[in-house]
Amino acid sequence: MNKIVSFDQLKDLVTELKPTLDLRENHTKENLTKREILVCGGTGCTSADSLDIIENLKYEIKCAGLENEVKVHLTGCFGFCAKGPIVKVFPDNVFYIEVTPSDAKELVTEHIVNNKVVERLLFEEPSLDHKKVEKHDDMSFYKKQSRVALRNCGHINPENIEEYIGASGYVALAKCICHLKPEDVIAEVKTSGLRGRGGAGFPTGVKWESSSQTPPGQKYVVCNADEGDPGAFMDRSILEGDPHSVLEAMAICGYSIGADTGYIYIRAEYPLAIERLKIAINQAEEAGLLGKNILGTDFNFKIELKYGAGAFVCGEGTALINSIEGKRGEPRMKTFSSSKRGLWDVPTCLNNVETFANIPAIINKGASWFTEYGTEDSSGTKVFALGGKINNVGLVEVPMGTTLREIVYEIGGGIPNGREFKAVQTGGPSGGCIASKNLDTPIDFKSLSSIGSMMGSGGMLVLDDSDCMVDICKFFLEFTVEESCGKCTPCRIGNKRLLEILTKITEGKGSKEDLDDLKDLAKTIKTTSLCGLGKCAPNPVLSTLDCFYDEYLAHVVDKKCPSGKCQALLDFVITDDCKGCTKCSKVCPAGCIIGKVKEKHSIDITKCLKCGACMDSCKFKAIIKQ
Repeated sequence: MNKIVSFDQLKDLVTELKPTLDLRENHTKENLTKREILVCGGTGCTSADSLDIIENLKYEIKCAGLENEVKVHLTGCFGFCAKGPIVKVFPDNVFYIEVTPSDAKELVTEHIVNNKVVERLLFEEPSLDHKKVEKHDDMSFYKKQSRVALRNCGHINPENIEEYIGASGYVALAKCICHLKPEDVIAEVKTSGLRGRGGAGFPTGVKWESSSQTPPGQKYVVCNADEGDPGAFMDRSILEGDPHSVLEAMAICGYSIGADTGYIYIRAEYPLAIERLKIAINQAEEAGLLGKNILGTDFNFKIELKYGAGAFVCGEGTALINSIEGKRGEPRMKTFSSSKRGLWDVPTCLNNVETFANIPAIINKGASWFTEYGTEDSSGTKVFALGGKINNVGLVEVPMGTTLREIVYEIGGGIPNGREFKAVQTGGPSGGCIASKNLDTPIDFKSLSSIGSMMGSGGMLVLDDSDCMVDICKFFLEFTVEESCGKCTPCRIGNKRLLEILTKITEGKGSKEDLDDLKDLAKTIKTTSLCGLGKCAPNPVLSTLDCFYDEYLAHVVDKKCPSGKCQALLDFVITDDCKGCTKCSKVCPAGCIIGKVKEKHSIDITKCLKCGACMDSCKFKAIIKQ
């Protein structure tokens, strides 16, 4: 692409490139002479051979002599991860799921050549009596979603800057540097009410304003792409599916605060996101949209990548800054704001990926448009990585104020295998567990905080009645203890003591006094730790004690785990349904199952390892846990 040197030239290019994307928006079968096939190229789908699907589709299209009529493109995550790889055919807007490379020939022969939808690859919508649906608009997973941060994911090729420009890419940046003063840009972001999507929820415009009000000189823009929460993949998916939106937003931030350099701090475990960021940065520089004299103005802005080594604590702003500087990744005392003295002790504006991804849309469509989504306290939308015991695992973006019930039962499709909902964990290891009594809580910063949880970066783990809340709490504490940097005593030692008490309880050695100690210690850690990791680590303990106290009592008083998860509190028993087939005794590693052929067997519990191998092998379901 030739270098773009003016706002007018960029607008002309948008007009020229937009028709290609229009083909993906005009969902009609009236004119099928040209088709676009989009194949998910996110991490999940590429691991399931979606790149091979692309190559096979191109081969079959070539064999059919349709290279000029049909184009196949890589794209970002569609969000419906449980059913990937995903293939969409435009303009007829047909949504195919669980596609394999071997399906390419049938898709071309039937759908492209004969205009017949391949029904076996369509989604069966449970809310429509498992009727097969062609369009994602008819799927409950998408009906209540509103895509702002994810607007281009699954719609454009993330490795092609022309497609991003065709979707009005870099128009917001051009509008800012050519027609708006820095203070006008900040005012628009403040009016939008956008709050940081990394967890703390600090008003983005206020943060930008604080950095801008420092004396002129070296300043930095930093994008936090560390995203270390287990099961979280919101930021990674944005970078894989729409990297230019983040680059554009960082440049807008740089213009508004007076910075000429940006850093994206990304964990090295995200190779695909890193690769696409490198491609996007090179393309933007070649097009004159990053670097020196952007769009023929005197504004300069460059972006560099900095790699993290996977430390969860480096998601905390000051620890991240230390890491970029080459120091140990541990937090600093909050004696001053990073907006005033951050990276290399100069003013630094730091936001996470999702926060930046909202910026171009806000500038292009206006703050008032953005505030049409969400609540008074929390405007806009929020992206969640929906996982756990849920039918529709995937990436969802909903308006703030959407209830947990809507996400779990409508978008998520409910709990699989006929089990009952038990809780949902929001905010990852730092969040809290929300019980069924609070399912109608709106998702916004204030509401989640009021019930002992938090928004966090967007992890949402659904639990069913087979999960033990004490064991879940222990799982999260194991993670935070492992990831603590060790700088402050409350986090380094206090969380370890919390974990020891939880372990004691799950092994049947706990007492009611331990429950009092858990709560007191958790509150102390929460109020005295140095950074957010330590302050929020006790949240799972406090929220589960509040909502599931009876379950803790069962562990310490009755010495039983109601969910049957804590092995030390279980006994395996063979019932009268036993047929004496001897299969259980053959798989038992401890040799503790006694009995003759065709006679009921029994288990010597003094030798039993409680591994469950016998239960898994019994086809008569004659072995139970009690």
